[in-house]
Amino acid sequence: MGETVYTFLSTFLGEGEANMIGHVILTALIVIFLARMATKNLSVVPKGMQNVMELYLQGTLSMGKDVVGEKYARKYLPLVATLGLFIFVANMIGIIPGFESPTANINITLPLALIVFFYYHYEGIKKNGFVHYFAHFMGPVKWLAPLMFPIEIISHLSRIISLSFRLFGNIKGDDLFLWVLLMLVPWFIVPVVPLALLTFMAFLQTFIFMILTFVYLAGAIHIDEHEHKEEIPEEMAEHALV
Repeated sequence: MGETVYTFLSTFLGEGEANMIGHVILTALIVIFLARMATKNLSVVPKGMQNVMELYLQGTLSMGKDVVGEKYARKYLPLVATLGLFIFVANMIGIIPGFESPTANINITLPLALIVFFYYHYEGIKKNGFVHYFAHFMGPVKWLAPLMFPIEIISHLSRIISLSFRLFGNIKGDDLFLWVLLMLVPWFIVPVVPLALLTFMAFLQTFIFMILTFVYLAGAIHIDEHEHKEEIPEEMAEHALV
């Protein structure tokens, strides 16, 4: 079904990878356009797109403070805010008839997850040192280290699947729901409630990806004192998804 759905870009690019890349480029151009609009005429009293973007950055910073602390929230703000903005725009594109969400493709969500995966390990090694960082994988009990180390490795690798498949699966499901809806009724009379639900899901999936990015970063750089903080936000995100 997903291979035969019409999109405006497929008229020029055809189906398959070219169509997917076209939607990724479109998403990137929209993000660049929004950033340009927000910084075009900066003023002390923000208005228009500058006001919207400042509210978004403040919200992202506030989210990060609760998880990783103010110092590191500011440090990781560019990464998390950029990921969040790209994912949100990609999610929202699919709600517009004639377009397809890039995040409904595992080939897009997987690289996003890999960016987070490699970056938080890089930050953890950079702050704690290579030996101390991976020694933490062995747990506090030495005789359990041979068992704990592979379990921790599998746990971290599963985060790639968790981040990528959660986003891909939910957005793909939303796209399928919309496609079925459009086959039943014309797009111009699509009920408002389903569209509002899809918009909410676009917000929710973006939030979950962003909060888990902060959680994984917190677990990597604060491997001792913040160990318990990593589990709580991730569990909350899982419940929010359900």
